[in-house]
Amino acid sequence: MSRARLSGYVQRARVEVVTSFRSDHTPHQVASSFALGTFITMLPTLGVGLLLFVVLAYLLECVNKMALFASVLVFNPVVKWGVYLLSFSLGVLVLGPVEGVAVGEVPSLDAGTEIVVRLLVGNLILAVVATIGAYVTVYRLLLAYESDGLPVVEETVEEFVETITEEHDISLRDAE
Repeated sequence: MSRARLSGYVQRARVEVVTSFRSDHTPHQVASSFALGTFITMLPTLGVGLLLFVVLAYLLECVNKMALFASVLVFNPVVKWGVYLLSFSLGVLVLGPVEGVAVGEVPSLDAGTEIVVRLLVGNLILAVVATIGAYVTVYRLLLAYESDGLPVVEETVEEFVETITEEHDISLRDAE
C-alpha cells in the first residue's frame, strides 16, 4: 500500500470520527436512538431487528444511525444468550416456575408455551430496564462531552493519527 493511499485512508477516518461527534442530532436524539436500538436488540427478534434498524434509519431523520447500530455491538449474539437465560429466570420469578424445568437451564422455543411466556415476559422487563439505563447513560455522556469534549476528542484523534502514521513510516523504512 502506498504512503499516499494510507494517508488518504487515515484522513478519511479522522474526518468521519470528528464528524460523528459533530452530529446534527441533539443529545436527546442520540440517546433515544441508542435506547431504541437497545430495546429492539434486547428482544428475541431472530435477526429481524436489524432489518427494522434499516427501515427506521431510512424513514426517520431524527434517528442517529451510528447510535442505533452501536447497540448491536453492545448486545451482540454472544451476550444475548446471557440475556435469554436472565430473561427466563426473571420470567420464572414473576410468573412462577414451570414444572420439570430448572431456572439454570437454557429454555428452547419448542419446550412449550409456559417456557416461552416466561422467556418473553422476562425479556420484555429486561429490555425496558436496559433501554432506560442506555438512554440515561448515553445522554449523560453526551452532555459531559458537549461541555468540554470536542477539543479533547480532536486532540485524541490527532494523536492517534500521528501514532498510526509514525508506525507506518517505521514499517516502510524497515521494508526498504
